[in-house]
Amino acid sequence: MMALHVALVEPQIPPNTGNIARLCAVTGASLHLVEPLGFSLAEPEVKRAGLDYWSAVDLWVHRDWSAFQEAVAPERCLYFSTHGERSFWEAPYRESSVLVFGNEGNGLPQRLREQHADRLYRIPMLDGARSLNLATAAGIVVYEAIRQLTGVAPRRERPPAAPAGPLLSLRGRA
Repeated sequence: MMALHVALVEPQIPPNTGNIARLCAVTGASLHLVEPLGFSLAEPEVKRAGLDYWSAVDLWVHRDWSAFQEAVAPERCLYFSTHGERSFWEAPYRESSVLVFGNEGNGLPQRLREQHADRLYRIPMLDGARSLNLATAAGIVVYEAIRQLTGVAPRRERPPAAPAGPLLSLRGRA
């Protein structure tokens, strides 16, 4: 795969972080957690959600946003929020992109949305919908970045239709 990175700013729900860790493990993305965290990484819920994938995760824990900024070049960051104006389909993904998400309760902090409005994207949803689950949103964005960078579409060809046979007659067809 490629060297994508996922950053979670002050995540609060252990299973979401564990699921995102598993996403990172299976896609080769690095995971950055920006403290304070709403839990301990040693909590059983975090470990359970990440299953046995934790050893495969390139995990970075940053003491705060300033420490994260010292470690990651700002031009690599793409920010995702329900407040974004442009679709995540339009984001300029690069192999070294850092996909930054806010936490489950407050989303991406307003100061970050304002500072990085030119790099702020959203996942389209129906009017009136508040938000997606953080792990779901991260998965959608990571796989879209991979699709755009590799040129591989996420869907497969449908297998050819099975020839008519005895099972079809069981469904009321002759």
